[in-house]
Amino acid sequence: MTYDDTNIFARILRGELPAHKIHEDAETLAFMDIMPRADGHSLIIPKLACRNTLDATPQALAACMVTVQRVAKAAMAALGAGGVKIEQYNESIAGQVVFHLHFHVLPCWPGVALRPPGKMGDPEAIKSHAEKLRKALA
Repeated sequence: MTYDDTNIFARILRGELPAHKIHEDAETLAFMDIMPRADGHSLIIPKLACRNTLDATPQALAACMVTVQRVAKAAMAALGAGGVKIEQYNESIAGQVVFHLHFHVLPCWPGVALRPPGKMGDPEAIKSHAEKLRKALA
């Protein structure tokens, strides 16, 4: 499998598409999912071009996990989540839709189910959650 540099996350990294960025460092970018399955649903990607964990370097994986942990802690603090789900998919048979390595951080609350995938979120709610997460990550 080869990496397609026209995928949506590569385009976000190049600044060709907008995103509600919540964290950026030399190796990773964290931003809000526009089809959130939970309030505060965010995505963490490496800046390195890789399709998924199967072709990522150990360094890219390690950098992503550091950012995943930071964002997960921020989500719990900023949004009052009782926990978080961390999801990652490899290849279409496993549910991967965008073929750039990414991790989902999904805040969870008692009695609140995840929303079904594929539905656009409320832009104002996404913006509000992004602001809260940015403050918690500062």
